[in-house]
Amino acid sequence: MNHTTKWEDISFIISSGYREKVLKILDNPKTPSKISKELDINKTHISKTLKELKLKKLIKCLTPNSNKGKLYNISNHGKEILKEISNLK
Repeated sequence: MNHTTKWEDISFIISSGYREKVLKILDNPKTPSKISKELDINKTHISKTLKELKLKKLIKCLTPNSNKGKLYNISNHGKEILKEISNLK
């Protein structure tokens, strides 16, 4: 992985409390509704955050063809970025 990309992704995550919380909670597959309930964050914010994380390849949708109840999980890249973030703290 190229260093610039890694640092840009770290900055992307730590600049938003929602992104970091959602990424951390996706160690097991979850639906947007479950994430919303567990984090007590409005589902609209969760959906937007999931789209942002997916675009950066930090998470993956395990059921992309489902219309309802899509399952999301952290990607290997997302795990690497979270590990780097925890090393910074």
